[in-house]
Parts: sequence; structure tokens; C-alpha cells
Amino acid sequence: MTEPLLILASASPARTKLLTDAGVAHQVLVSDVDEDAVAARYGVLDPHDTALLLARAKAEAVASLDSADGAVVLGCDSVFEFDGEAYGKPWEPAVARERWTRMRGNSGILHTGHWLVDNRDGGSGATIGAVASAEVYFENISDAELDAYIATGEPLAVAGGFTIDGLGGAFVHRVDGDPHAVVGLSLATLRSLLDHAALSITDLWA
Repeated sequence: MTEPLLILASASPARTKLLTDAGVAHQVLVSDVDEDAVAARYGVLDPHDTALLLARAKAEAVASLDSADGAVVLGCDSVFEFDGEAYGKPWEPAVARERWTRMRGNSGILHTGHWLVDNRDGGSGATIGAVASAEVYFENISDAELDAYIATGEPLAVAGGFTIDGLGGAFVHRVDGDPHAVVGLSLATLRSLLDHAALSITDLWA
């Protein structure tokens, strides 16, 4: 019996490392989805729904490729919610500094959307998604710490402008909820979605 192939529709090194560390065999195939265009097409959505929408767009874009035939495709996207506002990747140091000035000593919710498409011949045909959320509490870091962190470049290209599995982990006081969701991929959520495709996560262990 052929082992099922999981394709991760994400360029995130943190997501592929998380899967690898968890023993989940996979390949990476990045979509060319324009996230801003997708979000604009659907109008104003809350951060929870935005994360799910973008995860679905990535998964379906990759699932439509010939190279994804016969595979199970997983798309993920993370959106950080702070004071009811959606924070994506800050990209610019000034934006990261402004956000962190508000975030330090406070908390926000990291929403990670997951979407699974079963592209296998004779598979379940499932196309299903879910969101895993966790509340993140930040240390009240100093201006010097903030400047040093921004200077590393790490917070510029991640949702919310922070990580817990990198340099930013020192500035996270605690997480209420699935910590893997904060990294960008909830293993428990993946397990649940695979169940809908009549697969066990153990089927994907390397």
C-alpha cells in the first residue's frame, strides 16, 4: 500500500520544522496566492475567519497543481489579533516597533487557520478546515530589548511580529491554548483534519 503524501502549502520554515520534529513526513509546495488580494475580495473579516480563508486559498491553489495529484494538501495561515485588530507580518521595523510598544505587558490571540484537501485517487475527497487559537501574554520588555529584537529582523516576517520558537520566545510570558498554533501549525488540529480524510497522523510518521 502506497504511503500517503502530505504536501505543506507554506513557505514557513517554522511549520516544516515543526512537522519534521514531530516525525510527520511531508513535502513543501508553495502557493503563489496573493494574500492581500484574497482578503480584499471577501471584504472585512475578523482575524479568526481571515486565517481560515487564507489557509483555504493556499491549500486549494496548491491542490490544483498537477504536482499535487495523489497527495493530501495542507494550507496554513496565521493572524494575530490585538485589541480587535488583525496583525499580519509587520515587514517594516517602524511598524514592528509601534506594534510591540502596544503589545508588551499585554496579551493578544494568535489564530492559525488550517485547510486540508484530499487529492488522492480513491481518497475521501475531503476539503475541510479549522482554526486553532491561543492567547499569548507578553513580557513588559524594555526599549533596549525591543530595539535589539527588531534589529535581528526576526519579527518582521512573522504574523504579529513575534515567535515563541526563536529569539522572541524570551519575551513571551505564557500561552493559554495550543502552543503549536502559535508556531503556525497545530498538530492536534492536523490530526483531527486527517481523521476526516480517513487517515491517521501515524500514517504520516516518517
